[in-house]
Amino acid sequence: MKDAFGAPQSVLVLGGTSAIGLATVRRLVARRTRSVWLAGRPSPALDAAAADLRALRCGGVRVRTVAFDALDPASHEEALGKVFAEGDIDLVLLAFGITGDQEHDEAAPLSAVRVAETNYTGALSAALVCAGAMQGQGHGALVVLSSVAGERARRADFIYGSSKAGLDTFTQGLRDAMDGTGVQVMTVRPGDVRGPAATAPGDARGDGQRRESAPRPPRGTPSTTPEEVAKAIELGLRRRSGTVYVPERLRLVAGALRLLPAPLYRAVLAD
Repeated sequence: MKDAFGAPQSVLVLGGTSAIGLATVRRLVARRTRSVWLAGRPSPALDAAAADLRALRCGGVRVRTVAFDALDPASHEEALGKVFAEGDIDLVLLAFGITGDQEHDEAAPLSAVRVAETNYTGALSAALVCAGAMQGQGHGALVVLSSVAGERARRADFIYGSSKAGLDTFTQGLRDAMDGTGVQVMTVRPGDVRGPAATAPGDARGDGQRRESAPRPPRGTPSTTPEEVAKAIELGLRRRSGTVYVPERLRLVAGALRLLPAPLYRAVLAD
């Protein structure tokens, strides 16, 4: 359960080595979070992330890992059910995904399907499992890391962008479905995220290690860092926001881009 100050005491990160996910956990641990689950493909990177978190607050944080594969939805109920069976989870961060390689994926449809299955199908499955478990608890928050690329398709990354657009629509519907249940659902749309391995939230199997070439952000898109996104997530949770842009001024940029006529939009975003 959240403490008297409204801070989550237990967190589950889907995409256990996500730069944004780990930055958010570190920020929450500095407050009052004491139990952390990192879900991802078993790997040295996942183990290292867990060890780093265990060292926080002089080892006062309990950190566990669980095997999770975004591309195997059939396993999600069992894998994530083990986490919820250990006790209530106050916050779930859905932080996995891949950007793909637009040029390659257009010529290799199966690669394009993999982007869609990771970013949309896998996320949909995991989100439904976690939302259902939190609904059973009667409380909790689900934070879904999306992207400004889902606002409107552009030539440079429309396969990736379409998967995020689908995820955004799903998350909006899930937020409506959870209204009145005690479960908060929040979408986070960062701009260009600076920093090592920060261009995608996590890999196809949820361990955050696989990185494919990231699409360049639209010209003029404000940039950010994992730490700034983490700060915005914490603020959004306190405010019970539905959608968070990082930085906030990106909301105006995205709104303006949505209104541009198609010829002008293509010209503005031409590579």
